[in-house]
Amino acid sequence: MHKISLTAVTICLAAQLTTAQIKLPSPSPGATIMQTVGTTDLTITYSRPSLKGRAPFSDTFVPTGKVWRTGANGATAFTTSTDLMVNGKTLPAGTYALLSIPEKSDWTLIFSKNKTVSEQTYKQEEDALRVPIKSVTGGEKIETFTIGFSDLTDSTAKLNIMWADVKATADVSVDVTKNAAASVDKAVAEKPEDAAVLQAAASYNLSKGRNLEQSLGLIDKSITLKESYRNLYVKSQILAKMGKFTEALPLAQKALTMGQTTNDAAFPFFKDGIEKSIAEYTAKLPAMPTLKGKAKKKA
Repeated sequence: MHKISLTAVTICLAAQLTTAQIKLPSPSPGATIMQTVGTTDLTITYSRPSLKGRAPFSDTFVPTGKVWRTGANGATAFTTSTDLMVNGKTLPAGTYALLSIPEKSDWTLIFSKNKTVSEQTYKQEEDALRVPIKSVTGGEKIETFTIGFSDLTDSTAKLNIMWADVKATADVSVDVTKNAAASVDKAVAEKPEDAAVLQAAASYNLSKGRNLEQSLGLIDKSITLKESYRNLYVKSQILAKMGKFTEALPLAQKALTMGQTTNDAAFPFFKDGIEKSIAEYTAKLPAMPTLKGKAKKKA
């Protein structure tokens, strides 16, 4: 009898364990959206409830004028890899709970430092940022709650919160130049002996016209570590940017010659640029005195 009881208990425990491991459909399934704006990675993890005949932003379902977790189940998580501007206000890099206060027209968008916050535990003093955002009604009806990004440029985007026929939007932007420069400097600090990294850093600085003397040192080191037509061409461009066309020309010529003998499949994309640079540098070389002019001077 004792053995039978133990067997029964074992079977029950096994059944419970098996049930706990079964993944069942959720009425508000989870979703993660990742978007890169410039050099900044934005990630939102949230749950997506559906209308199922209900009308949100009313007195009975997701009421207006009250803090909402902006999703379902747990807190909606918002992560930005760099500092971010939201409607003109700074949100430091990090992970936050994304909340909102829906209204008939303007909403309030909230980024809370409390990552596990709920409507019941929300405290305004834990806000990292709160901003007013515009909402419009009357658009396409969205059955399942949706958060997404649109109108992307290399430094801006729109963050959209959509449900039913309501769409609330915030403008987000990043300082691409500052972030890219920081990324370049970090890469050089972490890999100071990597020829490709040094070349990329010098090339980026060249494109922005920044730190040319420092970039010349970086590209010189890149060439010393592993000479290629690419880093020779970058050095010629830096020197030309500094007005040193006499030094730039032979480097560009060497880059062209080396590139023509390389097996690099990308060389055809560089060839026209190098040839145009050679022509430009040649045209800007100081004029050499003619033999006739020298003869007159001697007389």
